[in-house]
Amino acid sequence: MKLQILGWNFTVTRTRMVLTAIAACSILAMLVRLITGFGLLTNLNDDWPWGLWIAFDVLTGVALAVGGYSTALIVHILHKDKYHPVARGALLTSLLGYVLVMLGLFLDIGQWFNFWRPFVSWGHASVLFEVFWCVSIYTTIQVLEFGEVVTEKIGRRLHRIFKKILPVLMIIGVIFPTLHQSSLGALFLIAAPKVYPLWWTEFLPVFFLLSSFFIGPAMVCVEASLAGRVFGHKVPLEVLTGLARISGRVMLLYLVLKVYDLVSRGAAPLLWNGDLEGNLFLAELLLGVVLPVVLVFSKWAKTEKGLMAYGILTTAGVIMNRMNTVFTSMVRSSEGAYFPSVWEFVISVGLISIGCLCYCFIVENFNVLHDSRKEETAA
Repeated sequence: MKLQILGWNFTVTRTRMVLTAIAACSILAMLVRLITGFGLLTNLNDDWPWGLWIAFDVLTGVALAVGGYSTALIVHILHKDKYHPVARGALLTSLLGYVLVMLGLFLDIGQWFNFWRPFVSWGHASVLFEVFWCVSIYTTIQVLEFGEVVTEKIGRRLHRIFKKILPVLMIIGVIFPTLHQSSLGALFLIAAPKVYPLWWTEFLPVFFLLSSFFIGPAMVCVEASLAGRVFGHKVPLEVLTGLARISGRVMLLYLVLKVYDLVSRGAAPLLWNGDLEGNLFLAELLLGVVLPVVLVFSKWAKTEKGLMAYGILTTAGVIMNRMNTVFTSMVRSSEGAYFPSVWEFVISVGLISIGCLCYCFIVENFNVLHDSRKEETAA
């Protein structure tokens, strides 16, 4: 069923109704959390102050939302124009992802009504302060970048202005993610006594930065496949294959550095201990890096199913890496125990549901999935 209200379209399906129900429950839980604090809805404690919302909604969410950054770098900075058809879709996914990351950060502030303090209290020696400012500025830049798409339908008089400032925004927009993506890894450098040796390394900022780049094309492959099924928008396979293989080269560099780091620090034997840490690290490395690299440089990378498998495996690998860094790596060094409450899961899944619904609404009402250059040429 297709709804049309005041000129805006939105298709109602069973899946979207389920997403709406989840989002509604999540919003109610968020309100309860903001009113009552952490104690009622979460299992956070003094030993585990960073729970699911930081590990998944922020650290992992920032990585998953970075498709706009890597795609902008490839398309607009390196001028690989053949990948232009996926640029707007990647930008939208990235924008929604960063907005949800900001919401996740807001929920994780103990006294949320003090959210404004970093804007006036300049803790320039803090890594978290730098992350806060970079994420905030980059989200603002993405909103301005997406203004070019919005003004094609609303505020058309401003469209020329947004087109003129877009190149400058693209350049600035590539700078800030490189800062906060690496800084997220740097957060764990000071926790050397707590982080298990398989994950703690001086290369952590480099690993976080590299993984944030190669997951971008992987997310684009997943998004393009799903958008093709839902909206009938087909991206040429050669475009996705080329993009995936750029990502694969970065993954290969990441893998070589990982192996070198493990051997040089003498941590490689820990892989074969058969314990929780060793097994999860092997799963993260083999399933999330080695297998996607093999897949992306094989003939399967020229098929839709192969690209989808590559995208899912790469995404799962980065999620495992971030979750292992936050949780698995600190299990032995922590005295207490933590497992997310049902409501923590509800809010996290609700944020994803809200993002999916917003994506569907925007795609149905704005020119996101089509190559705007072709339409301008035709006009």
